Amino acid sequence: MVEYKSDENLSRLLKAVSDTTRRSLLTQLCQQGVSRVTDLAGYYDMSLNAISKHIKVLEKAELVTRKTIGRTHWIEANLEQVELAESWFKELKSIWELRLNKLDELMKNGDA
Repeated sequence: MVEYKSDENLSRLLKAVSDTTRRSLLTQLCQQGVSRVTDLAGYYDMSLNAISKHIKVLEKAELVTRKTIGRTHWIEANLEQVELAESWFKELKSIWELRLNKLDELMKNGDA
C-alpha cells in the first residue's frame, strides 16, 4: 500500500489535475515548453491573478517549476510526480484484474 507521505503527494497531485484550467495549463506547458506566466494567461479568458493561483496549485503538487529572472516568471512542466498517479492506477488495475480472474475461474468451474 502507499505510504502516508506518498498518499499526501498523490492527493495533492489529483487535486491539482482535477481542474480543467490546470490540466489545460499543464498541457500547454508540455506542448510549448517553458513559458512566461503572462504568455500562459493570454490563452485564457481570466485575469493574470487567477492564472497565477492555478499555477501555484500546480507548483504545490510539484507538477511545474518556476524560475524568476528579473520580473519575469518562467514556468516549466515537471512530470516526475505523475509516476505517483501511474503507480496508484496500476495498483488499482491489478486488484481488479485479480478479482476478474477469480470471477472468471468461478464461472468456469460452475461455482457462480
